[in-house]
Amino acid sequence: MSHEKQIKTRVYLAYGLMCVFALSIVARVAQIQFLEGEKWKSKAETQTTSFITIEAVRGNIFASDGSLLATSKPIYEVRWDAAIPSLSDEYFNEHIGKLSQQMARLFQDKSSTVYARELTQARNNESQYHLIKRKVDYKQLKALREFEIFNKGRYGGGLIIHQRNKRAKPFKQLASRTIGYDREDYRVGLEGAYSKELSGVVGKRLMQKIAGGNLKPLNDVNEVEPEDGSDLITTIDINIQDVAEHALLTQLEKHGAHHGCAVLMEVETGNIKAIANLTVQENGTYAETYNYAIGSPTEPGSTFKLASMLCLLEDGHVDLTDSVDIEGGIKKFYDRTMRDSKTGVYNKITVAKAFEISSNVGISKLVNQYYRENPAQFVKRLKAMKLDQPLGLEIKGEGKPSIASPDDAAWSGISLPWMSIGYEVLQTPLQILTLYNAVANNGKMVKPKMVQAIKKRGKIEKEFPTVVIQDKICSQSTIDNLKVLLEGVVDHGTASNLKHANYKIAGKTGTAQIAKDGNYQRDKTYQASFVGYFPAEKPRYTCIVVIDSPTSSVYYGNLVAGPIFKEISDKVYSTQIKMHEEVTTDPALANSLIPVSKVSEKADLVTAFKKLNIQVEVKDPDAKWAVAQSFSDSVEITEREVIENLVPRVVGMGAMDALFLLENARLKVNMIGSGVVRQQSIIPGTRATVGREITIHLL
Repeated sequence: MSHEKQIKTRVYLAYGLMCVFALSIVARVAQIQFLEGEKWKSKAETQTTSFITIEAVRGNIFASDGSLLATSKPIYEVRWDAAIPSLSDEYFNEHIGKLSQQMARLFQDKSSTVYARELTQARNNESQYHLIKRKVDYKQLKALREFEIFNKGRYGGGLIIHQRNKRAKPFKQLASRTIGYDREDYRVGLEGAYSKELSGVVGKRLMQKIAGGNLKPLNDVNEVEPEDGSDLITTIDINIQDVAEHALLTQLEKHGAHHGCAVLMEVETGNIKAIANLTVQENGTYAETYNYAIGSPTEPGSTFKLASMLCLLEDGHVDLTDSVDIEGGIKKFYDRTMRDSKTGVYNKITVAKAFEISSNVGISKLVNQYYRENPAQFVKRLKAMKLDQPLGLEIKGEGKPSIASPDDAAWSGISLPWMSIGYEVLQTPLQILTLYNAVANNGKMVKPKMVQAIKKRGKIEKEFPTVVIQDKICSQSTIDNLKVLLEGVVDHGTASNLKHANYKIAGKTGTAQIAKDGNYQRDKTYQASFVGYFPAEKPRYTCIVVIDSPTSSVYYGNLVAGPIFKEISDKVYSTQIKMHEEVTTDPALANSLIPVSKVSEKADLVTAFKKLNIQVEVKDPDAKWAVAQSFSDSVEITEREVIENLVPRVVGMGAMDALFLLENARLKVNMIGSGVVRQQSIIPGTRATVGREITIHLL
């Protein structure tokens, strides 16, 4: 074969191979385009787009009267698509100066020159997702939408808005620990217990990946719309809660105590109307950082004597008129000496008197006398009242109670007498309150309750009935005797300083020494408490107050914890007419109270009280609307927060103020009656809709 022919053969071969290669490419393109097109298109989209979750609006938490305890406040992140085709360079250059000035005035964080430079640079770089500002509130966003360029909207001016929700508590610290928090690694209180119901269902939005690893929304429509969470209606009464926290704070500061708690509960229902917990901080102020009422089991001390007396009475060992020799208030059990708070005063007294003066010796001698040979019977009685079992609260973190047993390795000859006065046992304040509530409730023990119902779009989804733990903790005759004992403590016993002119209180003081590393003598510290119910004749409420580690020389329950109980009970009694069935008059006990005012503008309230020469303490100087809380010698004014676009709470206001706020919220108002607003038809905190009708009842 000639050389020329060889070259031609190679050329033809190469050409043929190239044709085959080209045909294979065409065939592959056709296969991808027509047979596998959807597959590769989908794959391309998944590499350039991504779904993100859109959080639902978390449900609100309300007090029993509709006051808003926790809500989701919208917070916005604002970005700008500087490369949007509809925005011409000519229009941008003409309006950038004014836009920069408007943004500088609104945010007050940068000069207009800096804003102009940043926006121009974003425009030159064709940035599709330039960050304007994080944590923008609704008022700022509303103004921003009216600015130059941005007023052309998402597709005209490139304005991109992302909304997220931030949890807010309008009443700030009030019941904040019980309301709680819901975070990934920190779920406490009602927020944590009912997180599923409050959270709702998340939605989804399709986002496009752009330069810098950012995600830009493809459109303003969610692929899956989020479903808002349900609302929680609690048992908390915000007014009583406020009184409880103020009274608790006053006593903690007065006695320099480390922490304290106060709980008010309805006798029949178990509804918790107020629960306050305050702890001293490093700077000396007090805050709600731990729920001691629920989570902190301690040796209760003398308040446990009620359980000891129940055992003695129920087993038929004693009558209230029986005698006991308390030996001057000093008694030795084996190698340990027990003392009363007052020694050398009494010897032979009645059982009732021993309880009224809270004689450690008297109660422990009786328990030791009748149960020494069979201590298991005493323990059995205590456990029959469920005192060794948690209450099973919806809130996590309930402290575990403990009742010592003769089978325990640590049981000794002194265990029984010391148990009888509240040592070698552990109870949380709420567990002790539940026992006293059972006595007030004629023996029926009910579970404390903090939530009444769950609502969805204004309709009840679920109601929570009262749960009965035990139908009868003991016989009715024993209950009757225990009531006599508890009334005697206040009438002429250790809590006589709590006696009131117009209604009767029953209860028990407690002063327990706290062990430090198992040693009661080292750095002696005390826990002061008072627990009881009122009105004694027809109990409606039980209340417990516990103050831990007061540093003052005064640490007895009647003087440290008792005044808090009395301030709470006075407030409840004075505001609930149904309790005023019998009014007694005792001039020595009658109190002169400062007038109660309506909710109104802060400036008007301050002026009115100053004209009356009444001392005024303004807690929130910047408040426009305020609530006045009257005390024995002063008035405290706190903020009544009004949140834009939410229905305001107008209960307690006069007609003019209520009308002003509701019409400002663009609601159509119907008024029934005259005087002060007692009821409103739309729950406060509900989103306000233009033209929606609301009815307010005045009395």
